[in-house]
Amino acid sequence: MKVILTEEIRGLGTRGDVVSVKDGYARNYLFPKNLAREATTGNLKQIEHERRKWTVLAQQEKDAAQKAADSVKGIKIVVQKRVGEHGQLFGSVTANEIADALEAKGVNVDKRRIELAHPIKNTGLHDVEVRLHKDVAAHIQVEVQAIGVEKLEETPEAAAAPAGK
Repeated sequence: MKVILTEEIRGLGTRGDVVSVKDGYARNYLFPKNLAREATTGNLKQIEHERRKWTVLAQQEKDAAQKAADSVKGIKIVVQKRVGEHGQLFGSVTANEIADALEAKGVNVDKRRIELAHPIKNTGLHDVEVRLHKDVAAHIQVEVQAIGVEKLEETPEAAAAPAGK
């Protein structure tokens, strides 16, 4: 089915693009969320008028994203996590934790905008990309600090005891 996108969808296209998608995806996801319209001649004419508004709106969004990127750029945040004996984290640092740390510094960033190239599973300094717009990205540094080192050794009594009792 051919549809006209009314919002930018990552991996599919931007506003005003005419794309082919499966019927179920269009009916069950795109249409109910007002992310697309069916590509009829009437809708194509209407979209042409709306494209003019979208270009102005897109420039405003890009300017706002650039301003936000300038405020985020160069920020270094600290996340404290529990670690094991060899410096490995219990779990990993999530985008949600990074967003909370940024918010504590007075910068409000949506957690879905924080892109982790790979899970952060050890202590130290890590570079993280914050994609605020499709053309605007900022890099921040995340320092992961250890809260406490857990010992993974067993006591001699526990090692000598039978496992089933």
